[in-house]
Amino acid sequence: MHKFRNTTTRTFVPTALEKIVIYDATPPVTHAIDEPSAEMPRLTHKSRGHVHGSSHIYLRFNPIELSSMICKSALAIVLTLSPYAALCQTEGGTLPAETPLALRIDEHLPMRDGQPVRAHLLYAVFANDKLLLPKDTIVAGSVVELRSDHPRRVRAVLGGDFTPFHKPVVHFTSFVLPDGTTIPFVSANAADGAPIFRAIPTPPAKGGFIRRQFDGLLSVARTDVAIFTGPEKGDRFVQFIYTQIPYHPQRIDKGTAWTIETAHSVELPALPAPPVIAAVAPSKHHFWEQPDPPAEPAKTDTGSWIVQANLAEPLSSETSKDGQAIQATVAEPIYNPDHTIAIPQGSTLIGSVTRAKPARKFGRTGVLTFNFGQLQVPHEETRTVETRLTGADSARDIALTSEGQPKSKPQDKISLPILLALMASRPLDQDRHDGVGGGNTLGKNATGGAAGLGLVGTVIGLSGGSPNTAAAIGYYGAARAFYYRWIAKGQKIDFAKNTRIVVETTPRRSAPMKPDQQP
Repeated sequence: MHKFRNTTTRTFVPTALEKIVIYDATPPVTHAIDEPSAEMPRLTHKSRGHVHGSSHIYLRFNPIELSSMICKSALAIVLTLSPYAALCQTEGGTLPAETPLALRIDEHLPMRDGQPVRAHLLYAVFANDKLLLPKDTIVAGSVVELRSDHPRRVRAVLGGDFTPFHKPVVHFTSFVLPDGTTIPFVSANAADGAPIFRAIPTPPAKGGFIRRQFDGLLSVARTDVAIFTGPEKGDRFVQFIYTQIPYHPQRIDKGTAWTIETAHSVELPALPAPPVIAAVAPSKHHFWEQPDPPAEPAKTDTGSWIVQANLAEPLSSETSKDGQAIQATVAEPIYNPDHTIAIPQGSTLIGSVTRAKPARKFGRTGVLTFNFGQLQVPHEETRTVETRLTGADSARDIALTSEGQPKSKPQDKISLPILLALMASRPLDQDRHDGVGGGNTLGKNATGGAAGLGLVGTVIGLSGGSPNTAAAIGYYGAARAFYYRWIAKGQKIDFAKNTRIVVETTPRRSAPMKPDQQP
């Protein structure tokens, strides 16, 4: 019998330790068996079922031989699994000062001073190519101040909502480890919290002009339908009702994210591996839902890397200039197939803004494109690289082109103005049998008033005033919706400092350009 044989994992050991019965199973396991020099084990093979059916293997050993084999197997397992055990936990170390931490909350919180806040890390944190804080580590803090949100207040008042909106200022103070231990740290206050959207490249456009326009309209329609069919649609309905009330409670919305930096270095202990979460089967997609992005083909060229990096400075279509130099710091180390480090954490991507154009009136969106051409690795010569942006976080719901450049998503500019205009016309649709102050007239007036000023307009319509007044309020609401969608400035494109970006990086063979070199 050969020393290596495919056996299985189900084993029954009788109390007499004289016979081992091994039942066949689907996943084979290869074991190395030491053959005793004095006696060969007796093998009995029984076949049943299909052609290569289940088999029984009877091996007869002496108790001393069996004990020796168990000890050898146990030792082999321990030696084999020890490197993987080290990979299942962080090594511990010093978290440097000015390390960016991207945090997000997973529940709605009351908007009040002193409110405790528990957020989690969006990304794992590395230092000196070592994992120090795994993803989803809890970070605790509290609301220390409520600042007035003046632009939102003005816009709300124009719609009949007199709620004094605020922005929370949060101060995060400690990491909460899985065992409940808290590690204090110092950071600045976080004021500009906003939901985070992940921009991903869209598939290349197919077909001619008509096909592209149809795809754009289909994308807009899917976005509109998702408002009524997507997750948490009940909560969205409640928040819509709140917007129709002149004064309503505020909250810090679920999904609000902040990016902070540590002010001083922090000593962190080794942490156990987080629990493995089973993969969730993808749900069935309906035709009105946005399709999943196509899967990236497997990379066979080992010279290309997917680099996670943080922008070193803010970028905006409103303030950035063409040719402006930009940098991004590599946030996670990149490994070669042989587990050596290809790009260490802390390396720098160097590039420039290729085009910047501010948003303009009549809904024209801003333009911002940038690219990285060099990779600076510590203690090495700068490399020339080709890059393509494959992902970026943003406080605005934007997308990326198939070439990896940011762009605004198409917006629905038609549905709401038309709907509000139809509601505004209802008070003017008076029949002869609708007496002055009748229930039907009051209902039409309330519909027209609600289109312009929400609950305030509804009350005015129900007060028995002139139908013309109710219609005027409604048309005011339709004109306001038309202004914001067609006349006001379009959406700008901007990225805050320490924004996480994903860059596909391919090294080039040519030497990097020096600033003093002439072309």
